[in-house]
Amino acid sequence: MTEPKLLFEVDSRGVATLTLNRPEVHNAFDDEVIGALIARLEEVESNSNIRALVLRSNGKHFSAGADLGWMKRMADLTYDQNLADAGELATLMSRLDALRVPVLTLVQGAAYAGALGLVCCSDVTLASTRATFCISEVNLGLAPAVISPYVVAVMGARAARRYFLSAEVFDADEAQRLGIVTEIVDEFELDSACERVITNWLAKGPVALARTKALIRRVARAPVDDAMIESTIALIAELRVSAEGQEGLAAFFEKRNPSWRE
Repeated sequence: MTEPKLLFEVDSRGVATLTLNRPEVHNAFDDEVIGALIARLEEVESNSNIRALVLRSNGKHFSAGADLGWMKRMADLTYDQNLADAGELATLMSRLDALRVPVLTLVQGAAYAGALGLVCCSDVTLASTRATFCISEVNLGLAPAVISPYVVAVMGARAARRYFLSAEVFDADEAQRLGIVTEIVDEFELDSACERVITNWLAKGPVALARTKALIRRVARAPVDDAMIESTIALIAELRVSAEGQEGLAAFFEKRNPSWRE
C-alpha cells in the first residue's frame, strides 16, 4: 500500500499534527499535497476542540519546495490552468497564515522555495542547527510570487532584495536574525522544544489566543488610525465580558487554574 503524502492526527489535548510524508523526494509538495493541506487546515479551523497545530515532516529535510514533476506538468499547461493552480497555493498560504489556532513549525534540514512560505505563515518556528533556507525561484526563471507577502512581512524588504534576487542558501543563524526562525535547537531536541511551546499555548485561553492572532495580523498591516484604535478598544471590552475573560479573571483573583488548564 502506498504511504499517504500527508499525515494528520489530533491528540487527546487537542493538538493537531500535520506531517509531510514524502522523504524520498525531500518532502517536495505537489498539487495533491497542497489540496490535502488545505482540506486539513479547514478541518482544524472548524473543530473547536483543536487548540494548536504542529507542522512538521518525516526524513532529513522539512521540504525542498515544489515537486519537480508537478512543475514540469504546470509548464505544459495554459496560462489559465496555471492561474488556477497558483490560486490553490495562495489559498494554502492564506489559510495557514490566518488559522484560528497557533501554528508551530519544526524545520530539520532544508526549507526551500514554497516551503519557506509555510514557515513564514507560522506563529513560531523551531529549526535544527543543520537547517538551511533558500528562496530559489529565480534559479528556475521564476519568482517567489505567491509566498512573497508572507516572507517579506517576516524578513523585511531589504533582506528580500538580497535573498529573493540571489537565491543564496542561508543557515539557521541567519534565518533567526531575519526573524524567520524563532529558536534554534539541536535536532534531537526538536521534539522536546516542540512540547515546551505547545504546553505554554495550552495554558492560555483558546479564544484569547485566536483573537490575539487576528489582532496581530490587523495591527501589523494597517495604519494606526481612528478605525484601528476603535477596534482595539472594542476587542478588549468584548473579551473582558466574555465567558473566557470572566473565567480567566476569576481564576486569577481566586488563585486557581482557569477551566482550560484543568
